[in-house]
Amino acid sequence: MTVARTVNRSASSGRFVSNAAAARWPSKTTTERVGSGTGNSRSVNRSASTGRFVTQRAADGNPGGTIQQRV
Repeated sequence: MTVARTVNRSASSGRFVSNAAAARWPSKTTTERVGSGTGNSRSVNRSASTGRFVTQRAADGNPGGTIQQRV
């Protein structure tokens, strides 16, 4: 059984980054939960700087500052 854990992701590239990189560039990275306990059934957009959900229009207007994830 896989346990849910937190990972950091770059908003501009979508790649996973280290905790140090996330601390260095908090407005360009986001932390998310992966593993069991996450539904991963629908896609949402999230602001990398605030961590809040944003609309598709807002994500399209700021692709370097938002990420798309499945929740």
